[in-house]
Amino acid sequence: QVKLVESGGGLVQPGGSLTLSCVASGSIVGVYDMSWHRQPPGEQRELVALITRDANTNYLDSVKGRFTISRDDARNTVTLQMNSLKPEDSAVYYCEMKINYRTENEGGLNYFWGQGTQVTVSS
Repeated sequence: QVKLVESGGGLVQPGGSLTLSCVASGSIVGVYDMSWHRQPPGEQRELVALITRDANTNYLDSVKGRFTISRDDARNTVTLQMNSLKPEDSAVYYCEMKINYRTENEGGLNYFWGQGTQVTVSS
C-alpha cells in the first residue's frame, strides 16, 4: 500500500543541529499535507510543523525560528531541519502524510505515519 520511512535521528548536544527526512513509497497518486509530530516520554504527541501542498507552513510556537520544514514532491519526501536544539526537543519524531493512493483493489485518501525516529538532545 503506502509506507513512510524516517531517518536522521540521533544524539546531539544542546545548540546542535539535526536533519530528519521521511520518504513515502508505494501506490501513491498524490501527496497533500506533510507534517512532523513528536512525543516526549510520558507525554502526548504534538504537531511540530506542517507544510501544505502549496508550501504554506505552520510551526509549534516553541520551535519557530529554529526548525524548518520543506518538501520535495518529486521524491515524496518531507524534511525537518532542526537548529539550536534544546534538551526539551528530545522526543520520538514521527512524520505524517495525507496521501491519495490506489492499488488494484482499493484506493482513497488517507493519513499515513512513519515508525518514528528518536531525537535526544543532551550534553
